[in-house]
Amino acid sequence: MPGEPPPSVQQILETRVGEEMALSERYLNPQMGRILRTLGFDKVWSGGEGAHLIDAGGERYLDLFGGYGVFAIGRNHPEAIAAIEQVLAARTGNLPQLGVTLLSGVLAEQLLARAPASVAAMVPANTGTEAVEAAIKIARAATGRPRVLYAEHAFHGLTLGSLSLNGGPEFREGFGPLLPGCDPVGFGDLDALQRELAREDVAAFVVEPIQGKGVNVPAAGYLPGAQRLCREAGALFVCDEVQTGIARTGRFLALEHWGLEPDMVCLAKALSGGFVPIGALLVSRAAFDRVFDGMERAVRHGSTFGGNDLAAAAALATLRVIEREGLVARAERLGALLMELTEPLVERFEVVRDVRGRGLMWAIEFGPPAGATARRLWETVERRQPGLFSQLVTVPLFHEHRVFCQVAGHHMNVIKALPALVIEEEEIRRFAAALEEVVAAAERYPAALARFGVRTGLRAAGVGR
Repeated sequence: MPGEPPPSVQQILETRVGEEMALSERYLNPQMGRILRTLGFDKVWSGGEGAHLIDAGGERYLDLFGGYGVFAIGRNHPEAIAAIEQVLAARTGNLPQLGVTLLSGVLAEQLLARAPASVAAMVPANTGTEAVEAAIKIARAATGRPRVLYAEHAFHGLTLGSLSLNGGPEFREGFGPLLPGCDPVGFGDLDALQRELAREDVAAFVVEPIQGKGVNVPAAGYLPGAQRLCREAGALFVCDEVQTGIARTGRFLALEHWGLEPDMVCLAKALSGGFVPIGALLVSRAAFDRVFDGMERAVRHGSTFGGNDLAAAAALATLRVIEREGLVARAERLGALLMELTEPLVERFEVVRDVRGRGLMWAIEFGPPAGATARRLWETVERRQPGLFSQLVTVPLFHEHRVFCQVAGHHMNVIKALPALVIEEEEIRRFAAALEEVVAAAERYPAALARFGVRTGLRAAGVGR
């Protein structure tokens, strides 16, 4: 109430459990509440451990969302917690602003030691979108050129500059005019990239090594070819590793699969350990020195909380866990197992079009069934609600198998998994078995659609929850 001090965190957690949805709908995002209620995802999450979320009744759900890839080392890893506690106990001289601190410098040292030799400096940030924004600014300042290219279907963040590089109209609509000079090229289309670069006004090409929306894996020669074309044209080559980086794909950085040496690398998400927001832009020495080229320009780009000690401590703990627990190799091994268990679904089920991914970044894509009646129904439903078939899979996975996952992008019949890299092999096998069972039921499309309609209709009406 006005004039009263807010209650302590402990008091809130003890006395207000169960109000999560009401508070969100009143003060945050009521439309998100409608989605959660309709799908039956309106759980009270009381905790998390490793690869699992735990609801208020103590049920454990295998979390394949992973906070959009944030929880690479698992939820509530004790080493990350300890690192944050150590910073708090040390009462460091955090964020002096006109000054420097130790932990951020050590983090830069550690990240650059694991990155390609083409990058040699770090610009601290708080999020992935901030890292992308920094890349846009540095590319323009370093080259003196205005345009930035991005790939169709890309996702690079939701602040205005990053949004200008997004390939999805569902994110861009209504927010224009966006940043001028940002133009798309087809993902995988080197000819289109070369045509744009030939205009000699391109500062940078920003690309995800594997696209997060849809988990689109490039052809073998695409990224090396794009890097070569950028070098020849004097444009900077920027890898957005916000989701693919930090051991996710079975390499510390996904760019290692193709031996790339970019001018900039964007990092965030998993670097946080799941605790403190953090981002980082790794930059070539040549580009960095062209931007920060004198004392009067030392602060021409920055962020108030960028480089704070709590974030750096969480990131350093994340790197230690990845090294000590062998999570890069683990992601490669368990990702190969997941592909081995799920690729046969393409041959077994008419509705499964593709299974793809690298490491523990995985997706399954669906298409219409072969039967004339089922296909007509599919096409009718998809015209009204694109991507609905995926929910015939994700909803029963959640309610019947305690597996939490979702679609890989707006209006897509693609389901994506980004599990914690500490996931156990038995959980990979359990997910694959559950997926096969659910897809078999969903392939009986008319009946599956009817069951889904009844279930979601009841939930939307508040019945049977």
